Amino acid sequence: MLYQLYETQRALMAPFSEFASATAKLYNHPLSPFTHTPMAQRVSAGFDLVHRLAKEYEKPEFGIRSVTVAGVEVAVQEQVPIRKPFCHLLRFKRYSDDAVVLQTMKEQPTVLVVAPLSGHHSTLLRDTVRALLQDHKVYITDWIDARNVPVEQGPFHLDDYVGYVQEFIRHIGPEVHVISVCQPTVPVLAAVSLMATHGEFTPRTLTMMGGPIDARKSPTAVNNLAMNKSFEWFENNVIYRVPPNFPGAGRRVYPGFMQHTGFVAMNPDRHLSSHYDYFRDLIRGDDDSAEAHRQFYDEYNAVLDMPAEYYLDTIKTVFQDFALVEGTWDVNGTLVQPQDITTSALLTVEGELDDISGAGQTRAAHDLCTGIPKSRQFHYDVHGAGHYGIFSGRRWREKVYPEVKAFIERYDQEAREQTPAPAARAQRSRSAQPVRKAGVAAKKSRAATRGAR
Repeated sequence: MLYQLYETQRALMAPFSEFASATAKLYNHPLSPFTHTPMAQRVSAGFDLVHRLAKEYEKPEFGIRSVTVAGVEVAVQEQVPIRKPFCHLLRFKRYSDDAVVLQTMKEQPTVLVVAPLSGHHSTLLRDTVRALLQDHKVYITDWIDARNVPVEQGPFHLDDYVGYVQEFIRHIGPEVHVISVCQPTVPVLAAVSLMATHGEFTPRTLTMMGGPIDARKSPTAVNNLAMNKSFEWFENNVIYRVPPNFPGAGRRVYPGFMQHTGFVAMNPDRHLSSHYDYFRDLIRGDDDSAEAHRQFYDEYNAVLDMPAEYYLDTIKTVFQDFALVEGTWDVNGTLVQPQDITTSALLTVEGELDDISGAGQTRAAHDLCTGIPKSRQFHYDVHGAGHYGIFSGRRWREKVYPEVKAFIERYDQEAREQTPAPAARAQRSRSAQPVRKAGVAAKKSRAATRGAR
């Protein structure tokens, strides 16, 4: 019922939001006579702020049309090599007419960025992708808003998330380097662990940034809520069905608008101050600051619904049972054992001021991955950085990215020297064949189980 009420309120506010936008322009456009009336700038700023507070925010675009590689600007095109019901594997393909640049791009490492499925769209990692594209071939997981996935596509569990990550890694091949940001650190570690257990290739490197590998360490407000409320509380209080006006009508989800409310409630004073500063910037005519505010909140306010099964599985597995660190997580009949990973190099990154994943939560991956030699394990603390600062903004570009780039480059070069190209292709072919068969068998098994239910 709450979701329907929210949609009704949104529909009622839409005309008012458009009216506020039109009025703001009426008092600000240079050809409008109202622009020259007393207090016109304040009136325009006030209505502009009202418009932004009342409008609906759609999923933004990545908008990366070009990047600079080896000092030359190259074109970038988005491609979708794999489409799944709940996620698309997105590739940023780079193009150039310069033969030297083309050869440089061919020799650069391949990176899979696993974006969070935790409220915001994958475009939140736009800054991450833009920096990586200068020196890497880049793929990213682009998660689908659950309200747009028809019920006929079936449920989506945390185990399915793990399966998606494995499929994407296999598609890219043994040369892949994986970067997981925030929430996906847990399912990515599980996916790679299971691949190691089954004797498959594992990524050349694993970079884990600001994620709840062990949520018991330095618990934050987010962790405390998940730990202190019962599983039944979450199921009864935050799960709703999608209204009839969406393709996923009837699907059980954790609605995006509820997640957004939680985001804002964590730092209400900061958001209030930011909006007041935006109002003042409009009055002063500080267009650069006003535009920076718009860009941030266009992204921050655009949220998606999460599948209920996945969200509840995450609450129980990660924040209540601590199944990964306790060694009790079973995925399709196989225990998740990070100690089985032996050939990948590991880098963990934490922000000093992270209020989402506390200090030590990501670093705990080192205690689990005992099969990786200590000489191939690294940790980096980003001083002065909050949660978003480790993958976006100035600190990401100036502090974190150089560390990540050097880490990937080192072990990519090492792997190239140890594995000639023809041998690598043969390994990929041999690994993929049994995996496809195993994947089909697992799907049939899950379908039979669900049918029995």
